[in-house]
Amino acid sequence: MGAVGFLIRLAITAVALWITALVVPGVQVTGRGGGETALTLVVVALIFGVVNAVLRPVIRVVGCAFYLLTLGLFALVVNALLFLLTGWIARQLDLPFRVDGFWPAFWGAIVMAVVSWLISVVVPDARRER
Repeated sequence: MGAVGFLIRLAITAVALWITALVVPGVQVTGRGGGETALTLVVVALIFGVVNAVLRPVIRVVGCAFYLLTLGLFALVVNALLFLLTGWIARQLDLPFRVDGFWPAFWGAIVMAVVSWLISVVVPDARRER
């Protein structure tokens, strides 16, 4: 993925985070608004991307049996835990982004996935156009 593709994915994730914070109680971006909120969303989207890129493959290999045993439903729990970890890392970096527990993380991860997918359907992807 080139720089443009990376920036598009980052923007899609940031918008999905923003919508998730609007829709899911317990997921909050508490910046002063405007540019600060947008910057927070971009930084948290970057953290979310790094957490997913680093941990998801490891978890898939280690938890393969759980994925098979639960017919893939374990992925919902994994996504929630990765979203919760993103919130924890953001808090450690003093970013105004909060995830208040497992259930907000669970629903937040689902909303993030759906919104990201919907935006990805609309936004052209350079990889698909080749």
